[in-house]
Amino acid sequence: GRIWTYRMFSGFGLAEDTNKRWHMLLKDGETGLSTAFDFPTLMGRDSDDPLAMGEVGKCGVAIDTFEDFERLFEGIRTDKVSSSFTINPPAAVIYGMYNALADVQGVDRKILRGTIQNDMLKEFHAQNTLVLPPRPSLKIIGDIFEFGVDTNPKFNLISISGYHIREAGSTAVQELAFTLADGMAYVVLAKERGIDLNRIGPQLSFFFNSHNDFFEEIAKFRAARRIWARFMREEMRTTNPEAWKLKFHTQTAGCSLTAQQPLNNIARTTIQALAAVLGGTQSLHTNSFDEAWALPSDEAARVALRTQQIIAYESNIANTIDPLSGSYFVENLTSWMEEKALEYIDYIKEMGDGNILEGEFVGIDQEYFIKEIGDSAYEDQRNIEEKKRIVVGVNEFTLEDERLTVPLLQINEEELRRIQIERIEEIKERRDTKEVESALEEIQTAADEDKNVMPPIIRAIKALATEGEIVGVLKNVYGIWAKPTLL
Repeated sequence: GRIWTYRMFSGFGLAEDTNKRWHMLLKDGETGLSTAFDFPTLMGRDSDDPLAMGEVGKCGVAIDTFEDFERLFEGIRTDKVSSSFTINPPAAVIYGMYNALADVQGVDRKILRGTIQNDMLKEFHAQNTLVLPPRPSLKIIGDIFEFGVDTNPKFNLISISGYHIREAGSTAVQELAFTLADGMAYVVLAKERGIDLNRIGPQLSFFFNSHNDFFEEIAKFRAARRIWARFMREEMRTTNPEAWKLKFHTQTAGCSLTAQQPLNNIARTTIQALAAVLGGTQSLHTNSFDEAWALPSDEAARVALRTQQIIAYESNIANTIDPLSGSYFVENLTSWMEEKALEYIDYIKEMGDGNILEGEFVGIDQEYFIKEIGDSAYEDQRNIEEKKRIVVGVNEFTLEDERLTVPLLQINEEELRRIQIERIEEIKERRDTKEVESALEEIQTAADEDKNVMPPIIRAIKALATEGEIVGVLKNVYGIWAKPTLL
């Protein structure tokens, strides 16, 4: 076997704050970058937007313009390390910034490595960072596919994510089923756009949760590879073996971390990381023990990274590929999860009269995914409260008069917002206003005429249009998603 990529999810404060954390992690042995953005950035809003108040730099890094993005990568070459970006509604903007950064650094876009999450279906199922309606959201994903398959052939153009589905309360089977159904829908989308599936197949990646049930998680990863290979080979008729491979990143389960007795989270994370490695993950993020309280401190982030390194170098666990293959229990559990996941997938196809992409749209309209996940989350919480599922330190083995003894990372949001607003104002004063307006008009024309929006978005980025301005044009053309209320 080969050691996976150590890819720690990190981002907070200003771009230079996150850059400093990145350099620390790289010095400590991290082998890939992963970016957490603040909520305004995730929603395509600038830091000076009134709705951004209280959230700037708080749960991720604030990125308003290309100059912020350049600060984020200060001292980091795009041709030396792969970078992952957890961003969805404004994915085209951040993806465009990465291409623009490569241009500034003199790096050939064709050798860029990394991943843009760009998975809007799971947003409608679970994560709920929603801006555009479903069909326009998928149109832009198609634009990224179409642009990236030629421009960035080594870059993962989507990270089809089960992680957020599981964090919202789904079961392991639902995570497996809904994630693969989403992936199948994206393949259908690519096919409908006339994209060669043999070419784009290797540029599709996945992102799974690794939770507490050790063998169930391993079986989930193994079943995912079976289902995906069969779908790409037999149903989509691809002939490139690289298109059959399910490449996936794993993050340990944030929802399993407890505020009570937080050091216990190190043990939880270690068990979950072991399951991910035994299940064959290509890259891994291990959560920090203090994340039920705050963003990770330097010490907590280092312990989380060291957990991976101890597993990799002291256990010899990576010496063998799929070491649990042949185990009666694991093989039967894998087959059972495969069977149950396919039942869900078949139902989603039926909702779309045989077209799984249309089935996804129907499921969103009918709130099918939200209800399924919500029911599972309710049942799990009830099991905890009734002690049918024991959570150490929460409903059993508790401590009286427990006090928090670990130092927490502090974020001064008001100061961060002040700095970001000053930067936006200064940029707007010195940039070429006519070039910005022309680039934004080109985005609107492309969107109106159903053309690819990526080239004009990159032009606008280089002209120093803000993320909010670019997303604002898309909202004007496509409208804004009105989230249904589940009663």
